[in-house]
Amino acid sequence: MKLILGSASPRRRELLAQIGVVADDIIPADIDETPQKGERPVPYAKRMAMEKARAIDTDELVLSADTIVSAGIRILGKPRDAAQAVEYLTLLSGRRHRVTTSVALRHGDQTWSRTVTTAVRMKNLSDHEISAYIRSNEWMGKAGGYAIQGIASAFIPFISGSYSNVVGLPLTETANLLIGAGFSVSYEGIPS
Repeated sequence: MKLILGSASPRRRELLAQIGVVADDIIPADIDETPQKGERPVPYAKRMAMEKARAIDTDELVLSADTIVSAGIRILGKPRDAAQAVEYLTLLSGRRHRVTTSVALRHGDQTWSRTVTTAVRMKNLSDHEISAYIRSNEWMGKAGGYAIQGIASAFIPFISGSYSNVVGLPLTETANLLIGAGFSVSYEGIPS
């Protein structure tokens, strides 16, 4: 059974490698990721993951995911520019927020999914910290405008839930989906 990863995210590839899974091919889904009017964070993440899985035209096993950051009911996607990244970091500074990843696995007409939410608290950020982080460009392409596995790890004093979920793929749930579909998970990390 071949596995197609419906994501261009290098973080998802690295996370899968930690459990010994290497995709046979990578085909990022090309879909409209605009939230629908009034759409809440968790249903939005679920819809995106499912739409990404269905958008890949293959009979092979397709794994896709969508990670979002939410502050209350506000969905914080990938910032379009530095100004929006500053807005997101300012909003998240000193407060708890949620990171939700929905994972979808499709084989033929069958699709399975799991959704995981992790609570995260960001410390109060100074203008200097925000400015330095923006200059690092690490915010680019990251939901909520930060990457917990990078410089921003210094900004996060608390998480409750799955760390790998915050990085972009909840590994326990992903492994269980793959095993349930008959895909072999070795749990032996792939050497880099």
